[in-house]
Amino acid sequence: VEILTRSVGPTERSRATLWAQAGLAGRGEAPCRRSTTWTSRAPSVALSPQGPRSALAEVHRQRRELLHRACSRHTRRQRLLRPEDLRHVLVDDARGLLYCYVPKVACTNWKRVLLALNGRGSGDPRAIPAPDAHAPGRLPSLADFSPAEVNRRLRTYLAFLFVREPFERLASAYRNKLQRPWGAAFQRRFGTDIVRRLRPHPSPDALARGHDVRFAEFLAYLLDPRTRREGPLNEHWERAHALCHPCRLRYDVVGKFETLAEDAAFVLGLAGAPGLRFPEPPPGARAAARDRAERLFRDISPFYQRRLFGLYKMDFLLFNYSVPSYLRLR
Repeated sequence: VEILTRSVGPTERSRATLWAQAGLAGRGEAPCRRSTTWTSRAPSVALSPQGPRSALAEVHRQRRELLHRACSRHTRRQRLLRPEDLRHVLVDDARGLLYCYVPKVACTNWKRVLLALNGRGSGDPRAIPAPDAHAPGRLPSLADFSPAEVNRRLRTYLAFLFVREPFERLASAYRNKLQRPWGAAFQRRFGTDIVRRLRPHPSPDALARGHDVRFAEFLAYLLDPRTRREGPLNEHWERAHALCHPCRLRYDVVGKFETLAEDAAFVLGLAGAPGLRFPEPPPGARAAARDRAERLFRDISPFYQRRLFGLYKMDFLLFNYSVPSYLRLR
């Protein structure tokens, strides 16, 4: 994979100044290497009261601290990371950025932005088609580098990820991949398996196309022990912490889908590209997604709601999300 090394972006000194203004003056020690595995310490951070973004910097300092405390409280004896665990961490060497992408959390637009930062699409993220943003090899992954190069980037680059309320993300994945017409590939791959495994007396058409999977069937598939024995969940419904390992990798910025515009601008400012505009979702999209999730989960029994919450509980805890009010967990 070609590493993007075009000479653009801030110098090391100006980048350090930006990061210091955002409360990222102290950097953690180098990650420890044991054979081909990695881990890293939480960052040492000291909020600077200077600079126009000090209020937003305080928000992100608090998110880092909440994440660190939650990791200390809820994780025990975690294994060291292997190279394949780093596949979701994308690398921008020109800007000194590491971005862990979580599907259904604006990851298409973040990939467009990283490509635009390196001169693709005439520098306009909106000019880059979604298939191009997701094309293999367009953006290098941290898993593509040697252990020494991985450690160097983990030690010195700005690392960020974006997360989303877990059940809203799950509802979005179901709608986009299993319910809408453009999800035909996912329907053939996963929908047919769900129908065959969980639906009594399925029709030949449903067995062949997997196009009419009900939300309750999808959730039953996620909770089926056979699904976990077959391997990790597909990335579109895998837990964010299982994709990005926030208790093992140091993340300087934990952005949220619910505050996407502000958090994206904050990251781009730290990257030395404050003039680059992050593509905005359509008006009302956030409220519509929340309402859709509520409608879908309203018809799910409390028994399955509790089991599903158990599956995604770590994402709720680590990223400080409240239990949705529409759930009936008691």
